[in-house]
Amino acid sequence: MKTCKSESLGGQTLSVWKQDDNFVSKAVLATLKISCSAWLLVVSMGQGAWAFSGLNAVNRISLSGGVGVQTNIKYGDEPLQDLDLYFPKPLAQSFEQKTAVTTQYPLVVFVHGGSWKNGSKEDYAFVGRSLAKAGYITAVINYRKAPDHVYPDFVNDTARAIAWSYHNAPSFFATTDKLAVMGHSAGAFNMMAAVSNADFLAPFGMRPSDIKAVIGIAGPYSYDFRRYGGSEAFPVDADPNVMMPNYLVKGVQPKYLLLTAEKDRLVHDSDTVIMAQALKAHGAAVTTGEIKGASHATSIGAMATPLQWLNDVRAQVLDYLAAEL
Repeated sequence: MKTCKSESLGGQTLSVWKQDDNFVSKAVLATLKISCSAWLLVVSMGQGAWAFSGLNAVNRISLSGGVGVQTNIKYGDEPLQDLDLYFPKPLAQSFEQKTAVTTQYPLVVFVHGGSWKNGSKEDYAFVGRSLAKAGYITAVINYRKAPDHVYPDFVNDTARAIAWSYHNAPSFFATTDKLAVMGHSAGAFNMMAAVSNADFLAPFGMRPSDIKAVIGIAGPYSYDFRRYGGSEAFPVDADPNVMMPNYLVKGVQPKYLLLTAEKDRLVHDSDTVIMAQALKAHGAAVTTGEIKGASHATSIGAMATPLQWLNDVRAQVLDYLAAEL
């Protein structure tokens, strides 16, 4: 085992590569010009908001693997109402070679986190690539953010992006019969609010039951933003007791997988417990699980295929999608 040391992390020594295994090799790190300290930033990110330098490093090591991407597709008329589509390698090859496409692919819509004020679809390209490598056409969406846009703007954007993906699926060889929605952190809140309450999808011609599976990772579904942060993303004098998704479940629901991170110090697992109870009380089928060894950041970072040795979030996500779509 080879290790590197970072004085900036208090001299902590972490294993960051291992030859002839699933770890990223030293040769790959050198090729990508990722320093030891940058790599340690990726694997031992803090419990707060995901550091964007870390996201850049994750994207640099998350090679395309032959998948295709079409960027900056508008799903609405406002700034940040756009998305990127990632295509599995066989479909990307058909596009490139201009050959007939005879297969329809399952579709995943991914909503990123960032405390409702940070992050972009580009930062989470590694999620789009990872899911496309597994055979899913994947839409990684942007949405309008605080402080210029507060609740429910980012939830409405999420609902609009889901509906755009659903209604336009045939044009990019996805099937509406196999649609999943996935989100992390604030993005998990967005997609939960947009999907579990039928009132958000209805203006865009969809129902919650049009979605076959929902995956939430480390989502703040039921918390008091007046005490625990994020108040700038909600209206002044807003009452969380009438805005959190667990209070607003409405309509026939899809199936849910709700995951928590074992070492999450940013979002408490009680959010998932409370949300699961609310969904089950409404008749929804809900599976809960824990990502062992994961922090808030690595609960999504390990979706990158070179980082899947960090924890099993990718395996849990792909197993659930395979079973439900």
